[in-house]
Amino acid sequence: MTEEAKKLAAWAAINNHVQTNHVLGIGSGSTIVHAVHKLAERVKKENLNIVCIPTSFQARQLILQNGLTLSDLDRHPELNVAIDGADEVDSDLSLIKGGGGCLTQEKIVAGCAKSFIVIADYRKKSKNFGEQWKKGIPIEVIPMAYVPITKRLTNIFGGVTELRMAVNKAGPVVTDNGNFLLDWKFDKLHNWNEVNIAIKMIPGVVETGLFINMAERVYFGMEDGSVSVHEKPVH
Repeated sequence: MTEEAKKLAAWAAINNHVQTNHVLGIGSGSTIVHAVHKLAERVKKENLNIVCIPTSFQARQLILQNGLTLSDLDRHPELNVAIDGADEVDSDLSLIKGGGGCLTQEKIVAGCAKSFIVIADYRKKSKNFGEQWKKGIPIEVIPMAYVPITKRLTNIFGGVTELRMAVNKAGPVVTDNGNFLLDWKFDKLHNWNEVNIAIKMIPGVVETGLFINMAERVYFGMEDGSVSVHEKPVH
């Protein structure tokens, strides 16, 4: 059911937002796999000229495995569209990302794109953060600073902050950038824009998994086989 929902959302985004001569940001995670398969199918069928910019080692492998053209931000610093998944989407289309650990590169690529499109299944849709996603907000940090940052996060904002540990390797998860990940489990609702800025100001923080005012449109694959489309609210 969820794989089918992911596929529906991914296909809708690729069909609606990708045109020939586009430079495309390719996100990370399980839903993106469906998007890349669909993209490869369209490129072959319609003979599209598409250049792909990855957000992670996983995305890079996906692009190459599917025979798509791989490039980077040195050669293509401006993107037409970036398509990525999310761990949770609230009613303002703010996102929590970084469950897979690729948040910094994902945010850089999304920030270089004229439009940032998100694809997700129905389980990711919330009114407020924390309703669906219980693992906290991922924060990428410089390894030497993880203890002071952990203390400061909890002192300033409450909740619990944990160093993310690897599953099949002894010790912490190490990102594609060689950094550590903290997961901050907040215990109340915040003004997420203010919190995001405050966390970014802590020395040693590389990036947060809070994507505020970035997503232009979100495609949710629903349980009944439909796709629910949400546009960024105008305030």
